[in-house]
Amino acid sequence: MAERRRFALLARWGLALLFLYHGLVPKLLWLSADEKLMIAAHGLAHVELVATLAGLAEIIMALILLAVRQSRWPLVVSAVLLAGLLLDVALFTPGLLIQAFNPLSTNLVALCLCLVGWWAEAPARGGQSAGIAD
Repeated sequence: MAERRRFALLARWGLALLFLYHGLVPKLLWLSADEKLMIAAHGLAHVELVATLAGLAEIIMALILLAVRQSRWPLVVSAVLLAGLLLDVALFTPGLLIQAFNPLSTNLVALCLCLVGWWAEAPARGGQSAGIAD
């Protein structure tokens, strides 16, 4: 059980760091050209405001992943958001998918972390919990 807890924590910390970095650095601290491009592709006028809100949402997701460890729903929400954002990029700014360190590679790895966390936190056989509190 201790090994599963370590895998679960590693997956959650990895996801949290990803959301924290992507919410803070390219959106709040230094609004990147790619972020502006992705937002503008939707025809939204207030690019800076949208970037700020998206950055705050990603930071909140990072905190939820670390704070709500007794339940697996943050992993599901993370996976849905990552898949949705990847689909959004593919539809609205597909040129970004061929850049170095692009949304495809980042989101696929993050989706793998969601799956690792999901498996590591699955209830153990025999009715015992495999949650973080064990």
